[in-house]
Amino acid sequence: MFENLTNKLESVFSKLRRAGKLTEKNIQEGLKEVRLALLEADVNFRVVKDFIKSVEGKALGQQVLSSITPGQQIVKIVHDELINLMGEHSEKIEFSQRPPTVIMLAGLQGSGKTTTAGKLGNLLKKEGHRPLLVPADPYRPAAIAQLKTIGKQAGIEVYSSETNISPVITCKKALEQAKGSNLDVVIIDTAGRLHIDQELMEELKNIISNVPVNEKLLVADSMAGQDAVNIAKEFNSNIELTGIILTKMDGDARGGAALSIKAVTQKPIKFIGMGEKLDALEVFHPERMASRILGMGDILSLVEKAQKVVDEKKTLELEKKIREETFTLEDFKDQLLQIKSMGPLEELIGMIPGLGNTKKLKDLSVDEKEFGKIEAIINSMTGKERLNYTLINGNRRKRIARGSGTTIQDVNKLLKQFAQMKKMMKVFASGKKGKFMKLPFMQ
Repeated sequence: MFENLTNKLESVFSKLRRAGKLTEKNIQEGLKEVRLALLEADVNFRVVKDFIKSVEGKALGQQVLSSITPGQQIVKIVHDELINLMGEHSEKIEFSQRPPTVIMLAGLQGSGKTTTAGKLGNLLKKEGHRPLLVPADPYRPAAIAQLKTIGKQAGIEVYSSETNISPVITCKKALEQAKGSNLDVVIIDTAGRLHIDQELMEELKNIISNVPVNEKLLVADSMAGQDAVNIAKEFNSNIELTGIILTKMDGDARGGAALSIKAVTQKPIKFIGMGEKLDALEVFHPERMASRILGMGDILSLVEKAQKVVDEKKTLELEKKIREETFTLEDFKDQLLQIKSMGPLEELIGMIPGLGNTKKLKDLSVDEKEFGKIEAIINSMTGKERLNYTLINGNRRKRIARGSGTTIQDVNKLLKQFAQMKKMMKVFASGKKGKFMKLPFMQ
């Protein structure tokens, strides 16, 4: 996400920091490179023009030029302007005071609308809501079947829609069912088209006229860049959107749509899709995204991810084991599985301040296959061996390697790293400072 832009901006700011004393000339040279970087990231031309003008006006102020760290001051100005560009603060769903809240998802075919309906339902369910998914696409039977499958996976009720029934009738009946079943959110998955046409817009307008829609969210493919921005502009002019969901953000190395769409439509990005799994939909935080774009990391999102998967009771037990020096290979495996469930490692490391720049990530050479290898090795051990790794002699190592489909060298490597980790934990438990050891998946 934003890989190309992050690298280029990091290069520009490195030059400005090295300059020591900043002048009007080197600031303008730096901003010229920032301008080119934004245009190459497929950011709207007018948005780039206004952005650079705003940054330049603040960067050339006496307060910045006379500062002890002018380079850092400019980074802060760019950071603040990026936040303004993307919406200043996060915006969530506006729930109706008289449930159910009706959320209509609109967009073109291939934008990920049906999958996003399931993800949004899953997210709201975790927040304590009772959603109903409504397939309002009578032209594509596969869309109805797909939504039913997704609903079953998420444990969310799906309205039994039929083909050849008008979307308006489907939505009205679904709303009555939601009221009767005490469901407080109705998510309508509308029909898409290969391109925008008047028939599509009229269909959406008919739903809005006949059903009390609270949220009109456009689902747009972030990787479409300026096309996504133009699509959002067209939908907004026809049905007055309340927000946008950008999908496939995890694969968008440029980021033009995310940086342009709010400025062009004046509608907030409410959620972003960060993968194919049901839980891969996140609330969009402009301030966190600005930090990630500038390689500053995103520690708050990392903490939130951890809180979702970390078992508080297990954490307290782990702390006790570390202090009492009873941490075992079974405990080690549990910790690795918790980390794995938080998402791709490179994404997690990118959220750590100071490691946001992908050039630094390349040095870490994160290999997620190591997780599976370590898990297989530990699973091939007996209960006694997991509790006391010192029992594992030469013959046992051969047996474990055969059972896990790995080599004796892999087993030796894991046991050596585990022994080092035990020593490190002993140092931490005693309150002394120790050197940080590389984790097994960071070679």
